[in-house]
Amino acid sequence: MKNPAFAVALSAVMTTCVIGNAQADKLDDIIESGKLRCAVTLDFPPMGFRDDKNAPAGFDVDYCNDLAKVLGVEAEVVETPFPDRIPALVSGRADVIVASTSDTLERAKTVAMSVPYFAFQMVVLTRDDTGINSFDDLKGKPVGNTSGTFEAIALEKSVKDWGNGSFRAYQTQNDTILAVAQGHIDATVVTNTVAASTLKSGKYKGLKVAGDAPYVIDYVSLAAKRNEYGLIHYLNLFVNQQVRTGRYAELYEKWVGGKPVNLTVPGVYY
Repeated sequence: MKNPAFAVALSAVMTTCVIGNAQADKLDDIIESGKLRCAVTLDFPPMGFRDDKNAPAGFDVDYCNDLAKVLGVEAEVVETPFPDRIPALVSGRADVIVASTSDTLERAKTVAMSVPYFAFQMVVLTRDDTGINSFDDLKGKPVGNTSGTFEAIALEKSVKDWGNGSFRAYQTQNDTILAVAQGHIDATVVTNTVAASTLKSGKYKGLKVAGDAPYVIDYVSLAAKRNEYGLIHYLNLFVNQQVRTGRYAELYEKWVGGKPVNLTVPGVYY
C-alpha cells in the first residue's frame, strides 16, 4: 500500500470492527451482572401470581429461578402485564420473558422465541346462568378476553367470523374473569390451568367450565431480544435440560397436577 498512514488507519478500523464483533453478548452481560431479570405475569395462576405473603410464585417464577440458578446469578422477577411483556424486553427492563408467551410468527418478527417450554389447552369459562354449555353456545353472546393473549386473538376472530355477538378486551386476566363473574360479559376462553385455578380458589361464585374451545394447543416460549443469538441458544438448551432431567414434570405436578403436556408437535423438528 502506497500510503503508510492510510494503512495504519485502515488496520485500526478493522481491528476495532473485529473487537466489536467479539464483544460480550447478553448472556455474558447477565452472568457478569450477577442478576437475571425475568418479565413474569403475576395475574395468571398457577403460572404466575402472588402468594399469601405477596411474594411472586408459580410455574413461571420457578422456571425463572431455575434459569438463574444454572447461570449462577440471582433471579429478579419483573412484574409485567400481558400487553407489556415484549415492550419490557425491548426497552431493556427485562433480560428474558418467562411469561407464558405464545410462539406466534407475528411475535417472532420482534423477539426471538425459544422452543416451547409449556403448552395449554383452551376451555370456555362462563357462569351457571348464561345457558352456555359448549363453545358453539358463545355465538351471539357478549364475550371478552385479556388483551394481547393467544386466547384473545383467537376468540375475537371467532366473533368476527360469526358476524354477531360482541368482543371486549381487558387489561389483565383478573379483569377478564371478574367481568364474567359480574355479568359484564357472558364468557371467556382461558387455559385449562387458569380455569382450574379459578374454580379452586373459590373467589368467584357461580362460574363453570363449559367444555373445550376448538383452538390449537397453545405452545409458549421463553423470549429474548431477536439479535441475542448466544442467549437464545442457551435458552433452547435449558428447556431441553428441564425436560430430560425431569424438572419440567416436577414443576407441572407441583403447579398443575397430572401428566405433563407433550412439548413437541408430531412430524416436525421444532
